[in-house]
Amino acid sequence: MSVLMVFSLLGGLGMFLYGMKMMSDGLEAVAGDRMRRVLEVLTNKRIAAVGVGAAVTCIIQSSSATTVMVVGFVNAGLMTLLQATGVIMGANIGTTITAQLIAFKLSDIAPLILFIGMIMTVFIKKRKYSRIGDIILGFGILFVGLSLMSTAMVPLQNDVAFRNFLISFKSPIVGVFVGTAFTAIIQSSSASVGILQAFAMLGLIDLNSAVYVILGQNIGTCVTAILASIGTCSNSKRAAGIHLMFNIIGTIIYLAVLAVFPQIITWLQSLSPDNISRQIANFHTLFNVSVTLILFPFANQMVRLVTLIIPEKKEEGMVEKKLVYLDERIAQTPAIALSQTLKELKRMGVAAYDNLSLSLESFFELNEQKAQKVMVIEDTIDFLSSNITNYLIDFRGMELSDSDLKIMGSLHHVIIDMERIGDFAENIAEYSITLADNREKLSPEAQQELMLMAEKTKKVLSESLDIFETRDKSKLEEIEKLEQEVDDMQRAYINNHIHRLQEELCNPHSGVVFTNMVSTLERISDHAVNIAYSVDVE
Repeated sequence: MSVLMVFSLLGGLGMFLYGMKMMSDGLEAVAGDRMRRVLEVLTNKRIAAVGVGAAVTCIIQSSSATTVMVVGFVNAGLMTLLQATGVIMGANIGTTITAQLIAFKLSDIAPLILFIGMIMTVFIKKRKYSRIGDIILGFGILFVGLSLMSTAMVPLQNDVAFRNFLISFKSPIVGVFVGTAFTAIIQSSSASVGILQAFAMLGLIDLNSAVYVILGQNIGTCVTAILASIGTCSNSKRAAGIHLMFNIIGTIIYLAVLAVFPQIITWLQSLSPDNISRQIANFHTLFNVSVTLILFPFANQMVRLVTLIIPEKKEEGMVEKKLVYLDERIAQTPAIALSQTLKELKRMGVAAYDNLSLSLESFFELNEQKAQKVMVIEDTIDFLSSNITNYLIDFRGMELSDSDLKIMGSLHHVIIDMERIGDFAENIAEYSITLADNREKLSPEAQQELMLMAEKTKKVLSESLDIFETRDKSKLEEIEKLEQEVDDMQRAYINNHIHRLQEELCNPHSGVVFTNMVSTLERISDHAVNIAYSVDVE
C-alpha cells in the first residue's frame, strides 16, 4: 500500500464524511426546528412515535442526530421513556435510506451534483435556497469522496494480505467487532455502511461477510447517544441504553437466524443479483425493519429492563425532576387540585431553599463542584416552575370554589418568586466560580458581613416557606421585621464596603462580587416575603 494510495483513501474518506455531515446539517437547518416540534408533539402513541422517528431520520439523514434529540427531550422531561423507545426504533429504520441512496451509483454524475449545489450555495442569497444548496453540495461531495475512495482502493484488489484480512470478516465475531469499532470511531452508521458498500463494489468483500459487519455497525452507532447522555438524568441515560439494547438484541437475533437460515443471504442476492451495493443496503433495511417489528410489542418490557439496569441515582440534596403530586387524574377530582398544587409548590420551595444553602456553601468554600450541582438543581426548579404553571392554567377551567380560585391565582406569583430565588442561587454559584477562576478572596470583614447577611436571608426564606405551608397569617408581621433587618444590613454593608475601598483594604475586583452578593441576598429576601404574603389573599 503506497503513501499516495493512503492519502487518496483518507482524502476520499474525509470528503465522504464531510459530505454526509454537510447534507445532514443542511437538512436539519431546513427542517430541524419543525422536526423537533414534531418529535415533541406527535409521540403520544407508540406507533406514531415509530413513524415520527423514521420520518425525522429520513429527513435529517442521521439516526444519531435524532437519538441525541430524543435524549435531550427525555432529559428536559418533554418525552417519556416509552415514547423515546418508539422514536429510537423508528430512527433505526429511517437511517437505512442513506445506504439505499448510495446504492444508486451516482458517482459518475457526482461532479455535476456538486456543481449545482455550489451554484445554489454561493450565488443564491435567499437563505432557504442556499440551505437546499448545502444539501445538494453535501450530496455531491459525498459521492465524489466515495469515488475517490473507490479509485484509491483499486490496487487492494490484488493485495493478498488485505484480502485475507477481509476474508476474516466471514467470522461473525470478527465482523461484528470490526463494524462496531469502526462505526464507534466515526460515529455514523450511514457513513460506515457507505464505506462498506464501496469495498463491496470493488469486489473486496461479499455479502456473506458484509452482513456481520453491518450488525456491528448498528451497535457502533449507539456511541453518539451514549456520549450525549453523559451528565444528564437517569432517564436520558436509559434512552441511550434502550438504543444500545435494541441493536444488541437485534444482532443476537440475526446471528442466530443467519446460523440457522443462511438462505436469507441467497434470497437477498437474488433481489438484485448484479448490485452488491443494493444487497448491502437491503440487508441494512431488513435488519432494522424486522428487529423493530419483533421488539416493538416488548417496548414496555425493554423500559422496565433498562430501568433495572440503570437505577435512579439519588444524590443527597437533589430533588427529582418530575411532578410528584400533580397528574392528569386530578382533572377528575377537582376537590384535591388545590391541596396537591400546594404540596408540589412546597417541594419546589424546599428545593429553592436547599439550592440557596448549597450555593452559599459553594461561595464561602470556593467549591466549584458544589457550584455545578447548583446549576443542575436550578434546571429542576425551572422544570417544576414550567409544569406547575401549566397545571394551574388547566385548573382554571375546573369547577372550583371562589376561594380556591382566588388562592390558585396567587400561586402564579409564588411560582415566579420561587423560580427567581432559584435563579439568584445560580448567580451566587457563578460568583464563587468567578472568585475561584481569578484566584481572588474577599477581605475578612467582607466575608464576615456576607455570612451574617446570608444566615439572615436564609432565615427569612425558611420562615416564609413555613408561613406558606401552614397558611398562618399571624407570623407576617414577624417576617416583615426580619426582611427589614436584611435591608438594613444591605445599606450598612455597602457603606462599609465604600469605606474599605477608600482605605484600600479590599480588592476592587472582588469588591464587585461583594456588592453583587449583598444586592442578590436582599432581593432573595424580598421574594421570600412575597411568598409569605401570598397567604394574605385568603
